[in-house]
Amino acid sequence: MPTTLVGARVNGKPNYLTVAFCGVIQASPPMIAVTLGKMHYTNEGIRENQCFSVNIPSRDMVEVTDYCGIVSGKRIDKSEIFETFYGKLERAPMIRECPVNLECRLVDILDLGGQSEVFIGEIVESYAEERYLCNELPDIEKIKPIVFSMYDNNYWVIGEHLGKAWSIGKNFAEDGNEKKAENTKQKENKSRCSCHWKQISKNA
Repeated sequence: MPTTLVGARVNGKPNYLTVAFCGVIQASPPMIAVTLGKMHYTNEGIRENQCFSVNIPSRDMVEVTDYCGIVSGKRIDKSEIFETFYGKLERAPMIRECPVNLECRLVDILDLGGQSEVFIGEIVESYAEERYLCNELPDIEKIKPIVFSMYDNNYWVIGEHLGKAWSIGKNFAEDGNEKKAENTKQKENKSRCSCHWKQISKNA
């Protein structure tokens, strides 16, 4: 899961919360969803200001990122931890130390009956320094994002490049018969495997 820092002004001060339940849900207009527990202090600020930010920390920020998820803004003032800046909306605090910042206008709040609520935001602007770009686009190797492994609660970095999306799959079609034979062999090997799958959680 991606590791992000969600920002909002609460009681007049910037507050930041570590969030892994986050993802882009639409490209045009660009929309993003973040899921926060209903008890979080940050939720008040999102409702009050009708906006929030999603900040992508780098691997060098792993300690401070985790800290923001350990302590609550109700008890600890997190407004001075980072250098905060504002963009078009003027009310969504963003972290200058993060390689990528997304400024979001609140569109909707979904309550699906659990302990969390989903905040849907339209990304009105994105920010990144030139050093994190390649050909005017964000470069994942320069950004060095943090990946969160949920069930064992560990942080990771990304690994090697596997291939170009919407491109590498063409090789499968071109080598059709060989790939099909290889897949069949793999399935046969799996069917002979003595290991057993374990269900992690019904609520995953």
